Amino acid sequence: MSEPRRLILIRHGRVDFTSRDFRVTPRGRQWNPPLSERGREQAGLLTAGLLAMARPSAFYCSPFRRCLETAAPFATAASLQPVIEEDIGEVFLGEWEGESFEAILSSDEEAARRFRDREPLWSLSPGGEDGLSFQARVVTAMESFLEAHSRGDVLVITHGGVINAYVMKVLGIRDQDMLFGPENTSLNIVHVQGGDRRVRFINDVSHLTNPTVF
Repeated sequence: MSEPRRLILIRHGRVDFTSRDFRVTPRGRQWNPPLSERGREQAGLLTAGLLAMARPSAFYCSPFRRCLETAAPFATAASLQPVIEEDIGEVFLGEWEGESFEAILSSDEEAARRFRDREPLWSLSPGGEDGLSFQARVVTAMESFLEAHSRGDVLVITHGGVINAYVMKVLGIRDQDMLFGPENTSLNIVHVQGGDRRVRFINDVSHLTNPTVF
């Protein structure tokens, strides 16, 4: 039997919400803010936490600026450069890209109702990415990482929607956009052994709440 290992999924740090930067992706024009000052602090604390763990055998990162800036301190400290992968970029929200939740909810009564009732929202985004297609590209990418690296842990710095898409697939949850709201720089760990996938940790931010441990 193959040795157990971990797929470590990390959300980027807190962003600068005043940014109006965008990047063109295969899906369309997507919001691409940098980290805020707090986000940079979180990336530093994350680095300390990751250095205390076993060195990953592979390191992947979304091409969005917030993820690259989150990954940079660890990449430097560990002398381990991430592989940039477009397919773990965040879900495309069409005309909602770059809009705040407040603006979206104030202009769309059905979106506001769904938000209050914790119902799926993404299907309402004009021109946005279909949820099933999004999950398919995320799962395909994650499984390709695991297949390419059959031994050791795989570290991925990505987005909240991406983490939800993969975790929900492992848990067998369908017809939802999000299961939970990952905190910035949170660790979400999936235990991997052969073809078996089990969620081990969700939303762990001990590197932020107890930094002296690391």
